[in-house]
Amino acid sequence: MLTKTSELRELEVVNLLDGKRLGYASDLEIEAESGRVKAIVVPGPGKFLWLFGKNEDFVIPWEKIKKIGVDVILVETPDYVDEKTATINLIRDI
Repeated sequence: MLTKTSELRELEVVNLLDGKRLGYASDLEIEAESGRVKAIVVPGPGKFLWLFGKNEDFVIPWEKIKKIGVDVILVETPDYVDEKTATINLIRDI
């Protein structure tokens, strides 16, 4: 499947491990020598127009992307799990 970077920016990124919505992809990290995409970047919470805010960006390695759908990018990254949300989901699944 081919896609444009402008189309990726319209897709919400969701962590499968806790169901947390991380935000929308804003940028890509590309390896200069090979031209391969290394990661997607999602602005951290509290950032306005990708510029203002104190929180770090979410940098999600390409290997952690499980599925790119028509309206969402599903990732599986324990680095950005919200422990409170994960606990609620675990209790609900029991």
